[in-house]
Amino acid sequence: MNELRSRAIRLLARREHTRAELAGKLATHGTQEAIETVLADLERSGLLSDARAASAYVRGHAARFGAARLRQTLRTKGVESALIEQQVAELPAEIERAREVWTRKFGSAPGDAREWARQARFLQSRGFSSDVIRRLLKDTAEPAA
Repeated sequence: MNELRSRAIRLLARREHTRAELAGKLATHGTQEAIETVLADLERSGLLSDARAASAYVRGHAARFGAARLRQTLRTKGVESALIEQQVAELPAEIERAREVWTRKFGSAPGDAREWARQARFLQSRGFSSDVIRRLLKDTAEPAA
């Protein structure tokens, strides 16, 4: 049990983990009930927090990804929906984040339909919504006219 707790603390020392992530990483090192006991103890002592893990992930990745990608990743990490929506709601406007990502990658308006589609695919792969992508690429094309 002490070895399991030590392993969990070492993992948490590197970065914040959700309860589900930590349970997965500890699964091969102990029984299910021992893992649950350790996780409950870590939560009681404040060392393990899904809210803190979600917040840290969003802070670290919001500048590169859209809301859809952030939501999906947090879901796979085992964060509950209400907590995900709370974290995403606190982000700056998605259009501004998309503009920063687009500027770093491209910096100039698409010259033709093929380039427009390439830029749109890139932004979509980063988790930005179609509406945001359309507005962003439309706005960048207008000043050139």
